[in-house]
This record gives sequence, structure tokens and C-alpha cells, in this order.
Amino acid sequence: MKLKGASAISAKWMVVLCVSSFLVGMLFTNRMWNMSEDFEAEALKAPVNTEHLQLVTEIQCDPKPKPVTPEREVYVEVSKTHQAIRNLDKTISSLEMELAAVRAAQASTIGGGAAEKPAMEKTGEARQKVFVVIGINTAFSSRKRRDSIRETWMPTGEKRKQLEQEKGIIIKFVIGHSATPGGILDNAIEAEDAQHGDFLRLDHVEGYHELSSKTKTYFSTAVAKWDADYYVKVDDDVHINLGMLTVTLARHRSKPRAYIGCMKSGPVLAQKGVKYHEPEYWKFGEDGNRYFRHATGQVYAISRDLATYISINQPILHKYANEDVSLGSWFIGLDVDHIDDRSFCCGTPPDCEWKAQAGSVCVGSFDWTCSGICRSVERLGFVHQRCGEGDSAVWNAVL
Repeated sequence: MKLKGASAISAKWMVVLCVSSFLVGMLFTNRMWNMSEDFEAEALKAPVNTEHLQLVTEIQCDPKPKPVTPEREVYVEVSKTHQAIRNLDKTISSLEMELAAVRAAQASTIGGGAAEKPAMEKTGEARQKVFVVIGINTAFSSRKRRDSIRETWMPTGEKRKQLEQEKGIIIKFVIGHSATPGGILDNAIEAEDAQHGDFLRLDHVEGYHELSSKTKTYFSTAVAKWDADYYVKVDDDVHINLGMLTVTLARHRSKPRAYIGCMKSGPVLAQKGVKYHEPEYWKFGEDGNRYFRHATGQVYAISRDLATYISINQPILHKYANEDVSLGSWFIGLDVDHIDDRSFCCGTPPDCEWKAQAGSVCVGSFDWTCSGICRSVERLGFVHQRCGEGDSAVWNAVL
């Protein structure tokens, strides 16, 4: 009985305590709410401390503000000065290259073709401004190769002259003279040139082991005669799509020292009697070493600054056994953009044909096994038919 009464009393007191707690809580809440409203009202009446707000804003935007100290001001000024010096160096470098090119053109003493000097001296003509000079490396015995090129990818006659005037594209067969100037070989080239007018004669004695020297002379002669954005060298057993070539070169106009082609790094051949033997193999380290990266010699392009550099420094540029290695060595140590473009070294059909059908027209096509198109005289027409871009491509190219 006691336990039952105790339970009843406890339940009544529990109800009383709950009601009391609720009333006290309501009273306390109302009091705090009124105090909060009074505080906000007083805060609104008080003047705003703008300096404090600005300080808080700055701290929130920059958690770690950097004080402006005299040392920091000096650092900023020094940075600006260094940037100005770098910009000035670039400007001076460009002016020096242009000045050197003008001097080379006026003097025509380094690499200037003997056949070109009299005409330039008589007319007093300034260098012609063009987009690209394409030099087709050829030999006395390659008349049939030249004719096959004239019948395929190289415009002839009035079309070639129109291409020069409207597009600034110069295409010339590049050749020097024989060991006995004025002989039957030179007379044959002069007669061919009189017929077609598409030769660039060099002050150079022709010979297979003189290709590096011929390359230097070609670029020097071309720089003296034409002020071009690009200078291209191509062998006379390679197929070229002129439209694709010019469009590709135009994409790299912003690079002042561009070296464009299929970059490779072949082995240095120390064994005597083998093709492409390198007599100075010891300069490249131990046996089995490879050359530095350089463009394959079938077709490549260099920008104006690099061609001018070759023209200026021609006497001291070292010649290795292989012409493409020599050219690559001349650019080692220079700030040059090596642009590896595989469209410069497509294979002959079906390789270039499949790529053309896929929308990737090739710049140059040849067979690696022959270092050119195998039996090019017989097969160049076939390659042109299957892989050519069409005669209108070069005229529609945006340069």
C-alpha cells in the first residue's frame, strides 16, 4: 500500500514540476529575445566603423597580406627591369639578323652564286620578298628526274611564274658547276635552264661527298637573293604536295627559329666501306652511339633566321659525312624549335594514299629503303596520281 501511494504522489509532483519548468523557460526566452532586440536596436543607432570593416574585408580577401616594404618595392622594380632587358635583347637580336641578311645580300660574297652576281649588280635589285623558297637538290645526271618532277608536282612555265607572283612560292632546281667550268655538263644545264628557267646556280663544285658544302651554299645564295619566311630543301626523287607544305609552314610563322621535318637519331656508323660511314665517329662517343636529333635529308624546312645564321657563319660551320647530320649540328646549342612533323616522311602508296583518304594529306612521300622514291623516274607519276592533293590545293592555300 505504501508503494502504491508513493507512486501516485510522485506522479502528481512530476506533472507540477513539468508545468513549472515550461513556464520558467517561456519567461527566460522572452527576456532574452527582448534583450537581443534591444541590443540590435542600439547597434543600428551606433555609427559604423568603416575602417574596421575595410580591415576585415582585406583580411578575408587576403588571409596573408604582404606588407609593402622597401625591399619588396626594389624587388618589383628589378623584375620590371629584367623583363625590359629581355625584350630589348630579343629586339636587338632580330635587328642584328636583319642587318646581317642585308649585308649578305649587298655583298654577295659568301655563297653567292656566280651566275647570280652579275644580274644583281647590273639591275641593283633589292631582295624579293616571298613566302618560301623551295630548292630541289639535283645533279648533272638527273635530267630525267627533273622532267618527271616538272610533269607532276612542280608547276612550269607561266603557272610557275604566277605562283611566284601571287603566292610568293619560289621553286628552283639547285645545282653548282662541274670541276671544269664551261664543259659539256655545264653547257647542258645552261641549255636546260634556257628552256625552262627553273634553275638556281651555285658557286659550288658538284660531288656526292660535297653535299654538306652544297647545302651551306644553297641557303647562303637563297638568302642573298630572296627575303623569305622559309627555305626548303628537297631531293629530286621525293614527291611533294605544295599546298600542304605551304599550309604547314604557315602554321609555324610565330616561331622565328623553326627547323621542320621528320626528326630522327640514327646510329653513328664507324665501320669503313659501309654506306653513310662517319669518319668522325669518335666525336660522338663510344661505338654504338647515335646522332643527335636532326631532320631527315629528303625534305626539311628552316626559317629565315636560321638560313641567315648559316649564311653569316658559313666559313666556320663544320661538315660531317652526311648532309642532314651536318645541318642538325649547326643548330646544336642554338635556341631552335625542332618541329617533328611526320607528314614530311610518308611512304609511297598505299601509305600516303590511306593517309590522304583519312584527311591527312602528306607533305612529302618517299621510300626509306631507297632514301627517296625507288625508281622515281618511272614511279613518280604513279605516286602523284594516288597521293597528290590536286592542282588547285596550292592556289587555295591560305598563307
